[in-house]
Parts: sequence; structure tokens; C-alpha cells
Amino acid sequence: MRKKILIALFCILLAGAGYIYWQTRPDVARLSNAELTGRVPVLSTPRPQSLPTVSIAPAVGWSGNAAPVAAAGLRVQPFASGLDHPRNLLVLPNGDVLVAESNSPPRAGGGITGWFTRRILGEAGAAVPSANRITLLRDDDGDGVAEVKRPIITGLNSPSGMALVGNTLYVANTDALVAYDFDTANGAVRGAARKILDLPARGPNNHWAKSMVASADGNILYIAIGSNSNIGENGMAWERGRARILEVRPRQNYHRSYAEGLRNPSGLAIDPDTGHLWTNVNERDMLGSDMVPDYLAEVSLGDFYGWPWYYWGGFVDDRVKEADYDDRRQYVVRPDYALGAHVAPLGMSFANGANLGPSFSKGLFVALHGSWNRVPRAGYKVVFVPFSAEGEPLDALPIDILTGFVNAEGQAMGRPADAKIAGDGALLIADDVGNHIWRVSRAAP
Repeated sequence: MRKKILIALFCILLAGAGYIYWQTRPDVARLSNAELTGRVPVLSTPRPQSLPTVSIAPAVGWSGNAAPVAAAGLRVQPFASGLDHPRNLLVLPNGDVLVAESNSPPRAGGGITGWFTRRILGEAGAAVPSANRITLLRDDDGDGVAEVKRPIITGLNSPSGMALVGNTLYVANTDALVAYDFDTANGAVRGAARKILDLPARGPNNHWAKSMVASADGNILYIAIGSNSNIGENGMAWERGRARILEVRPRQNYHRSYAEGLRNPSGLAIDPDTGHLWTNVNERDMLGSDMVPDYLAEVSLGDFYGWPWYYWGGFVDDRVKEADYDDRRQYVVRPDYALGAHVAPLGMSFANGANLGPSFSKGLFVALHGSWNRVPRAGYKVVFVPFSAEGEPLDALPIDILTGFVNAEGQAMGRPADAKIAGDGALLIADDVGNHIWRVSRAAP
């Protein structure tokens, strides 16, 4: 018994020492985040780490009338407040808004790795229990504030993506795609959920969120499924069915893998002008503060983006121990646009229907949740990536739309998690740490 106690104390001291090392010996960026952004980012020599750099903006929430800062010519106001970790948004045809109040399911695994994970999540404001519900928000009088805030589905399992096809509301839980009969006029579901198919959720289920978008005709649902690890360090058997985008055809009871090798595809959007599917991806960790840039990609059937063996079009990650037996390096697709290293992009939306001025009429709004493993920190804002008339990102830096989520003391008052165009053309931002939905609109002359 005494031996076990001594071993336990040693592990605690070792864990504490490791945490101090992370805080005091970080890998500091040698490139600006602007150099890590755009169609042709600077890719530096990797600096592999046995322990990751940790630089967390501790979550404190908003106090009083504090709010993010909108870009010139725009204004921001709370659309809804008092929510419980709002993540994904869905704007309905009648202008109502559905929000998934959700967080990670209970994390499996213990030991030092589990301790570190819980410590990081707690500091970043991501350790609160999941509310596991879908809430309807309605602005009855058109003043830009939701007077109605009503839960319509409860008892879910870490829900994320939502899609309305006709009178069917699809919800992607962390472990299953389910469907409900939905009455849009009354904003209510009818009857119990129908399971469409199971989704990978084997522990530790690190990238638990399952984003989703429907094709324009409603025949196809695309579901983003993140990896279960950083670089497959637990073996690729634990990654079965993960690190990919799934194509689901509910009416035909059919599904298949649409694109693979995507470490953590967190946002999905379909360009209304071209019909093409786009995703943003959280790339791998522990190669230093400058590597590897998170990115945007236009995804086609059969695309392979390289994870875990390769990154950014074919660079080899020497840390991966399990061989790529099919040797697919020559088939790795290069991303279309880098968003910066460790910025953690989540939800996004094309600008079609936005009423924010001509500068924001063609492109993508992207919520950058913010880094926990880069010095200096990056992200913690909402940006606009301008597109050409042909539907490709311009070779230009993103435009900041909403900033000010981190205060002067380095604390996170909020973290943007999704960006969607409201029925009136405003931009809605889900803030999961600040428990708000922010509304960005054109400023009065």
C-alpha cells in the first residue's frame, strides 16, 4: 500500500512539473500569423515537441455591458444571452434560429494525459457539463434581440450539426445522426427521434463535435468527423471511420466516405453559387507554434488530405509510426487557403444573403475559436475570407469582423464557435464561453 501511495505522489509531482514546464518553456512563434495565412503560407521547419506548448486564455465571461469589437462600419449587439455553451447555429426559413447548447461528453481515460486534458479544458472554459439540448430563438418584433428562448429538444448526447430538410430536422449527436418531424411555424418537434445511423464516438472521442450541412436539394447530408487523436498515436484501429467527411443519403438509407485524411474538419458550408462543399480543418499539434496552419478546403468526392502521415499537400510527418501501407503521398490534396497556425476554426458560412456592405458580399465568414498551444496566441475572432467571382479564395489576408474576445489581462471573455447569416442579413456569432449569440449588422449612417 505504501508503495502505491509513493507512486501516486510521484505521478502527481511529475504531472505538476510537466505543467510548469509547459508554461515556462513554450515554443515561441518565429513567424507572424499573417505569414501563416493565405493561399501560399510560409511552411517552416517543424519543431517536434514531446510536451505541447500550452498558453491558455483563461475563460472569465463577459461582465456588465462588455461586448466584442466590430469592424469599422459595423455594429454588434447581443441577440441572445444566458445560454449554456452555445455551439452550432441553424437559421430556419422563417428567420427563427436554432442553437445547439452543447459541450464535450464525459472524457474517457485517466492518468497524466487525462489530468492534463481536464486541466486544459477547465482553463479554457470547455469543461462545463453539456446541456444536451436544442433551443429555439425568435425575434418577434424585429429589433435584433430574441424575445423567445425556448428549448425544443432535450436529452441529446453532445449535439452539434443541424439541418432542416422539408419538415425533417436532422441533428448530429456525437454518437448518432437522428431525425425529428418538425413544425416550422410553431417551432416544435413532433414525436420521438428516429436514428438514421451511428457515428464514431469510441473513447477518448477527443474531437467529439459532428458538424453537418445539407445539399441544396436536401438529398445529401455531409457530416464532419474529427480524428480520435493528434497523429494516430494510439494506433489507426482507434481511428476507424474518423478524420473524414461522411456523405449520408437518408431517403436511400445509404452512406459512404466522401473525403478522408482530414484531422478535424470542424466547419462545413456549401457555396450557393457553385454548389461546391467547403470545410475548415484544425491541423495537428506539437510541431511548434508556427506549424501546421489550419486551413480551408474545397472538398470533392474521393479527396485525401493526408492525415496523419502527411500535411499541406504531401509534407511527411516523421512522428507517425504506423505506416501508410498504400503509399498515398502522391494523391494528397493541397488545401486552398491557410487560416493561420492553431487558430482553431469552427463554424463558418458563405456571405450570400448577408447585408454587411459590398466588401462582405462574396466569401466566407469563419469563427476562429482561438489557440491554446501557441505563443503568442492566435484566433479568438471572426474573420471574412474574400472570394473571387469564380468561387476561390483571393490571395489576400482575411478581414477581421469581430475581435476583442480577449481582455488586456489575457483572459477570454468569449470564444466564437459559429457564424451564420440571419434571415435579415445580419451575421450571428455563437460565443460558447461568453454564453451569448452576438448579432453583427451595418452601422447606422
